[in-house]
Amino acid sequence: MAQPDAHAYEPAKGHGLAHDPFNAIIAPRPIGWVSTADAGGRVNLAPYSFFNAFAYRPPIIGFASWGRKDSVENAEATGEFVWNLATRDLAEKMNATSAEVRRGEDEFALAGLERAESRLVAPPRVLASPVNFECRTTQVIRLKTSSGEDMPNWMVFGEVVMVHIDRRLIEDGVYDTARARPISRGGGPSAYYETLPGSRFDMVRPDVPAGLERGGSE
Repeated sequence: MAQPDAHAYEPAKGHGLAHDPFNAIIAPRPIGWVSTADAGGRVNLAPYSFFNAFAYRPPIIGFASWGRKDSVENAEATGEFVWNLATRDLAEKMNATSAEVRRGEDEFALAGLERAESRLVAPPRVLASPVNFECRTTQVIRLKTSSGEDMPNWMVFGEVVMVHIDRRLIEDGVYDTARARPISRGGGPSAYYETLPGSRFDMVRPDVPAGLERGGSE
């Protein structure tokens, strides 16, 4: 049974609205602020709004790119990348790194960001970012349509092999998500959202045994 007064459409035939609602519906989306380096050591830093976590043990994260941009090329060629948490304090600098620039141009310098040396991979971390994941690339996949046609979109997956967390975000052994004020991407050309402490609510899965509510259940 159809929802009453629903706006229904087939994406292949157009959405019939002022702006495609897909990005606004799947939102807010975590930001994949990814730093890479090419084989010659030239560094790249770019944000991707199609990003998320996909596995818990070992931890796997991934980001998708429209086109084989430097981040995809570097992550595949060197087998490494770093994810940096984008926060409200870093929003403008993160946005500056989204600019289309010549290959090899340093987005760290462009945005006025200081690098931090990684421990297990070559690409640097964003020093000002309170959380960084050093990753080793596990898969680079070209997306396909339902009819099997290749799309100009690439998905990069990586295993997190080293985590850096600002100790101020940890209280009683628990990471406080909202304390970092992470930002996420909304819909349209400019919408972002900030996660704040007042937005939290708690639920426990029905199948989680008593006493394990604060554990690492997926």
